[in-house]
Amino acid sequence: MRKLLNTLYITSSEYYLSLDGENVIISQGKKEMGRLPLHNLEAIVTCGYAGASPALMEKCAAGNISMTFLSPTGRFRAKVTGKAYGNILLRRTQYRMADDKKQTLEIARNFMIGKIYNQRSVINRAMRDYGERLDTEKLSLVSTQLKGTLQSVREADTMETLRGNEGEAASRYFSQFNQLILQQREEFSFDTRNRRPPLDKVNALLSFTYALLTSMCVAALETVGLDPYAGFMHTDRPGRCSLALDLMEELRAPYADRFTLSCINRKMVDSTDFEEKENGAVFLNESGRKKYLSAWQNKKAEKLTHPYLQESIEWGLVPYVQALLLARFIRGDLDGYPPFLWK
Repeated sequence: MRKLLNTLYITSSEYYLSLDGENVIISQGKKEMGRLPLHNLEAIVTCGYAGASPALMEKCAAGNISMTFLSPTGRFRAKVTGKAYGNILLRRTQYRMADDKKQTLEIARNFMIGKIYNQRSVINRAMRDYGERLDTEKLSLVSTQLKGTLQSVREADTMETLRGNEGEAASRYFSQFNQLILQQREEFSFDTRNRRPPLDKVNALLSFTYALLTSMCVAALETVGLDPYAGFMHTDRPGRCSLALDLMEELRAPYADRFTLSCINRKMVDSTDFEEKENGAVFLNESGRKKYLSAWQNKKAEKLTHPYLQESIEWGLVPYVQALLLARFIRGDLDGYPPFLWK
């Protein structure tokens, strides 16, 4: 549970992955660009079109090394995994709870409490650290509004009401997001959240980071034996990992959003790391993905004190801890699911 093994990220769209004994081979055309022993890896994430050999996929599945395939723009395409962990009794309980409106609402409410609480924490932290450079009057107003929305979430008696609360909170939170960009403001400007495709550099970074976080949540849920596709707040849809999307909601603001802002404000990325398509879509280019993924790996290694466990862990383990807490709640070991509340 505490051992965070390495993840291999392939950033070039032209690299092909294959198997040689116990090693993964990274090739471009007929030229070998590198090799790594599989026993050092927990997961492989590749952002390209060349793909991987069936032999490597079979070897990774047998060794429980997940392979995630993203497009060069960071959109999730497919995932190859080995045997599911856990037991059938846990998943059957999960499915029964997902079909029970009362229990579904209870779990979804806790996800939303975590999400909105953390959005408010991000704003409050920004006012505390950079108050002299921000319009604190506007930020304080939004913080107060989010506090009121939190109370509405606790009192929500239908899923429709809960989703309305979520939309209201997201609108208020993102209305001040541009304020939190303190450097490179001419190149990185945020007006509103847009996706599929992202239409500016900030949204390109957010979408790419959310794709990485989703992959982590899928792996975490599978590790503890839950079905990442059977969600509570996100409805069932073929191919959509609804429970992983549920789980990542509370992690978006403190993990993904703050990481994106940090990369911009610390100038880890700049305007040369992006490309714009003819339809106006903006994406990280190959060099941008390489820098961004390197920073992401460093972020995963940073330590924090988990608010529920009160123990020091790496950020990369947070999705696994939350998945484990969710599994314990579903098994009946906990009275309720404790959301991740970042301060």
